[in-house]
Amino acid sequence: MKQLTWRQRLAVASMLFGMFFGAGNLIFPASMGQLAGRSLWTASAGFLITGVGLPLLGVAALGVSQEEGLLPLSSRVGRRYGLFFTCALYLTIGPFFAIPRCATVAYTVGVQQLLPGVPQAAALAVFSLVFFAAVLWFALRPGQILTWIGKVLNPLFLCCLGVLVVRALAAPLGDAGQIEPAGAYATAAFSTGLLEGYDTMDALASLAFGIIVVHAIRGLGVRQPADVAKNTVCAGVFSSLLMAAIYLLVTIVGAQSRGQFAAAANGGEALAQIAAHYFGGAGALILAATVTVACLKTAVGLIASCGETFVQMFPAGPRYPVWAVGFCAVSFLIANLGLDAILAWSQPVLMFLYPLSIVLILLTLGGRAFGNDRRVLRCAIGCAAVAAVFDLLGALPAAAQGALHLAPVLAAAGRWLPLYAQGFGWVCPAAIGLAAGLAWRALAAKRA
Repeated sequence: MKQLTWRQRLAVASMLFGMFFGAGNLIFPASMGQLAGRSLWTASAGFLITGVGLPLLGVAALGVSQEEGLLPLSSRVGRRYGLFFTCALYLTIGPFFAIPRCATVAYTVGVQQLLPGVPQAAALAVFSLVFFAAVLWFALRPGQILTWIGKVLNPLFLCCLGVLVVRALAAPLGDAGQIEPAGAYATAAFSTGLLEGYDTMDALASLAFGIIVVHAIRGLGVRQPADVAKNTVCAGVFSSLLMAAIYLLVTIVGAQSRGQFAAAANGGEALAQIAAHYFGGAGALILAATVTVACLKTAVGLIASCGETFVQMFPAGPRYPVWAVGFCAVSFLIANLGLDAILAWSQPVLMFLYPLSIVLILLTLGGRAFGNDRRVLRCAIGCAAVAAVFDLLGALPAAAQGALHLAPVLAAAGRWLPLYAQGFGWVCPAAIGLAAGLAWRALAAKRA
């Protein structure tokens, strides 16, 4: 029985953190800090639940289940559901939304600030081409991902971010306790922070990155499933603690910046303002390096995990390099639609997939209580899925809602689904489904 050394565990945890923590993980807490003001601790509590707690539970669920990845885990509900859910989740955090967002955020937040007056469409096309060429170069060497992300890209990112955060905390721009909350944070800071954590996509990514972590641990000589599970959970705990610390620091820096600046349109602009204040022209370079490296390492991890999963799902199909090239090509095309379009259409999909992921994670962790019975899984996830459809429809862009004439449907959902207005209309249906599944199992056992 082989155990990892503490250096190996640290490298695996660093790799996992590096894949989790992209530029979106920087811009969302910075924006939240500016808007939450003195309510930053309440908002951060909600954000940490969905942005850190759920990813940790997702990694733990994969470790506890001792499954090879998301496909066999979700197939506990049913084989066809497993294929549907795995494809939907990987395409969402892969070439349809998360990977293109990596390129567009890196360009919009970092590089665009260095290219004033340049035609933006052409500049984005050139940047995204170079970006995905670099991503593909790393992703075509999946056996070296532990080294590249865990030992090279992630330490580089932390150094760049550390320079900015330490400088900002050493000379704060204002007192966060004196800043009035704005928008939804003025009346519902906690629940707003909860929904902001959705946008990181980390709970979905935790289910996707499991296969990379498992392969990395096995590559270090650990073979027993129980030992692999233990080391996977350890990596998840370490990476989650590091994420939580950075989230809080960036949120504080964002809140303090309101002493000097008005609330920015997004977290990227807020970070640009902060970097320019402390470092002048060099601040744009520091921010560009920080954001680009953050996005690059996350995109590499996503391409690798998507490629390996689709090889697993379709063993008679293309090999890993073909999937990697194809995903990079699709991501390049979608990235050039622009950041606004990607964000507008990713939100409805997240509102649908997050409830399914949360229920699957919680039922996996508590599976021993009901023997991982398929009837319980199907009832709970089925009821959550039906309710999540209404959350999806409610998050569609206004133009799409109008074209589909959804106003009566959404009004009915608001009347009949508790917590629908807060974005959690799936919670009560999922609880009802769980109770029905447990009753079905108990009745079947009594008959037997």
